[in-house]
Amino acid sequence: MNILITGGTGLIGRALCRVLLAEGHTLTVFSRHPDSVAGKCGVGVKALASLDDWHPHHHFDAVINLAGEPIVDAAWTERRKKQLRDSRIALTRQLVARIAQAEQKPAVLLSGSAIGYYGGRGDRELVETSGPGDDFPAQLCIDWESAAIEAEQYGVRVCLLRTGLILSKDGGLLARMLPPFRLGLGARLGDGKQWMSWIHIDDYVQHLLRMLQDEGLTGPFNMTSPKPVTNAEFTRILAAVLRRPAAFVAPATMLKLAMGERAALVLEGQRVLPARLEASGVHCVYPELEPALRAILG
Repeated sequence: MNILITGGTGLIGRALCRVLLAEGHTLTVFSRHPDSVAGKCGVGVKALASLDDWHPHHHFDAVINLAGEPIVDAAWTERRKKQLRDSRIALTRQLVARIAQAEQKPAVLLSGSAIGYYGGRGDRELVETSGPGDDFPAQLCIDWESAAIEAEQYGVRVCLLRTGLILSKDGGLLARMLPPFRLGLGARLGDGKQWMSWIHIDDYVQHLLRMLQDEGLTGPFNMTSPKPVTNAEFTRILAAVLRRPAAFVAPATMLKLAMGERAALVLEGQRVLPARLEASGVHCVYPELEPALRAILG
C-alpha cells in the first residue's frame, strides 16, 4: 500500500513506520521538519513538508493521522489551547480537504483521538458507546473526531483511534516515569484511585495494521488494554518490575498548584475497555500490565 502518515516522527509513528516498511509498504510522512523524517522513520520514507504538496493526482491507498502537539507538556493558556486545537482539528480538516480534492480517494482514514473523549468518570467502565465528557480534553476529542468523520462523505472508511496511555521504552509516559522510579523515588499520584487505561505499543501498532486491512472496521475504537489499573496499582507494579521501592505520594494539592487545569489529566482517570475491538476478534498480546512492562523493560 501507498500510505500517508501525519505525526510519523512521533512515538507511535516511528514504531508504525518500522513495521510498515518491513511489510513492504511505501510510506510518505508529513512533517514540518522534513529533514528529520528519514532518520526517525526509516531510509526510503518520503517526506511531505506541506499538505499543499498533496496534489489531486497523487494517490494514497490509506491515510493515518497521528499528528497532535503533546497535551500535557505546557500550561493550558488560551494560546496553548489554540495550538492544541490547530495541531489536531485544523490539521485534520486540511487532510479531509485534500482527500476531497484527490482524483482517487484513499480507501481508509485512521485518525487520532484519545480516551480523554470521555472526561473524568470515576470507576465507571467506558466503552465506545459511552457519552463524552465536558472538559477541555473531551471537547478537543469531540471536535477532532467530527473533523475526521467528514471524510466519510467522500466514500472513505474512517476509524477513530481513542488512544490510551502508550507504554514504550522509546518515549511517552513510561519514559517520564522511569528515572524517578529507578532511583526509588516513584510516587503515587493523589489518592491513587484514578484509573489508568494503557496499551503496549506493539499491540497498538498491530491494531492499526488490522484496521488498515479489515474493511468491516469503522467508527470509534478504544485503543487500550482490556485490563486498566488504578494509579496505585500501576505504581506498585512498575516498582516491583524495577525492584525498587515506591513509598512516596505526590499530593493532589501540589499537583494542582504545579499543573493547574492540566492536573485533571493525572488525577481524573478513565476506566476504558476496548469493547468494539474485542467484539471484532482483535485482542492484545499484552492484556496484563506486569507482563507488558517486563516485555518492554526486559
